[in-house]
Amino acid sequence: QAKYLAQIILVGAQVVGRAFMRALRQELAASRAAADARGRSERPQSAAASRITGISLQEAQQILNVSNLNPEEIQKNYDHLFKVNDKSVGGSFYLQSKVVRAKERLDEELRIQAKDEKEKGWKAET
Repeated sequence: QAKYLAQIILVGAQVVGRAFMRALRQELAASRAAADARGRSERPQSAAASRITGISLQEAQQILNVSNLNPEEIQKNYDHLFKVNDKSVGGSFYLQSKVVRAKERLDEELRIQAKDEKEKGWKAET
């Protein structure tokens, strides 16, 4: 009887293991598909900036609570959020660092847009 019990446990463990591996593969495939879709929705330079900074443009906009890329609004919200999350006033260093990363990402996007507009201006002149 112990032999049968051991076989049942072994078969059960194999079934659970296979199911776990299948679920893991599906989750990995879904994650890759989402990353590919996110990458395709952004311009190549913008996608590269997201990879470098580790934060997407949409996430940066949400963190700094801006809907469009207005440099004055970005700076105003950045200054406010940086100040209220300062550790000396009981804020969170983690949140403060997210605010800094979001500002860096938005600044990079503004730089990319300015470069694109400049290139379009050159092409229009020729």
